[in-house]
Amino acid sequence: MKIVMKIIVPVAFTLFCAWSTSAFAQAPPAGFPNVVGALRATPGVLGVETAQTPAGKRVIFAWFESKKALVDWYHGDAHQKAMRAVFPNLTFDRQPLPDLAEDSGPILTIVSVKFDAAAISSIGIELYGPLPGGVALGGRFAPETLKVRGLREIEIGAPQGQPR
Repeated sequence: MKIVMKIIVPVAFTLFCAWSTSAFAQAPPAGFPNVVGALRATPGVLGVETAQTPAGKRVIFAWFESKKALVDWYHGDAHQKAMRAVFPNLTFDRQPLPDLAEDSGPILTIVSVKFDAAAISSIGIELYGPLPGGVALGGRFAPETLKVRGLREIEIGAPQGQPR
């Protein structure tokens, strides 16, 4: 559990800090990279969205085209610089996602962080893959570049056939 926390906490915190500082009207630490901007500019990242839940969790949704793209992001300059800025005395010497197959397909990474006053009360990093099916009426949450087998996409106002 300690090893997992050494990876999860810094990743979640660094992704979150770069995105949420404007919401807290605080400047990021000196030299802290724009992580969300860097994510959006990273090869293999299909899309990035941010949100806040009614319960106060700040959330980043980042779609990666593959395990390789996610691991490359993890080892990339922006992410490494952010981890060192937040946790300067920790060493991160673990290869991420060792149990995930190389051909796993697209990965949705959801990072959620909740603060109580100025302290973090929870952090979660969750990984998901698209399942076949679903329907999108007039658009969808996932990026258009994310191909989902069996997804039914319907334009608003397009004729849909006879009602049953």
